[in-house]
Amino acid sequence: MAESLPTRIELELVTPERPVVRGPVISVSLPGKEGYLGILPGHAPLLSELKPGELSYTQDGATHYVAVSWGFAEVLPDRVIVLVHTSERAEEIDRERAQRARQRAEERLGKTSDTEIDRERAQAALERAMARLEAAGKTSSAQQSNRL
Repeated sequence: MAESLPTRIELELVTPERPVVRGPVISVSLPGKEGYLGILPGHAPLLSELKPGELSYTQDGATHYVAVSWGFAEVLPDRVIVLVHTSERAEEIDRERAQRARQRAEERLGKTSDTEIDRERAQAALERAMARLEAAGKTSSAQQSNRL
């Protein structure tokens, strides 16, 4: 008798400060170190390092977006556990603040006299700001439907 594949995945997204998302979802997209990973129920087990980017998940017919920074994800056939340094739901992001952070990072990267450590920190800040702006530019499809 063949085992049936799960129809949902339990997603758990946490930071050191708080749990951000926990519940059953239909799919998850993660910003893996080497590119985005699409996760569906029954996915093969894997561990992945994450880079700053946009995590998205589909739940109850709506797609939700979350900006995440560096971390790790463990994928099992029926569960995805995401541990990241920082995370913000799209609706929590202050776009103006993220835009200012992006501009500061770009200015720092434009300076040629900075040390390598300063350049790495500025590059990391730029990646975080870009992830926040990307996620902030999207809202859940349920929120968009409510606006129409």
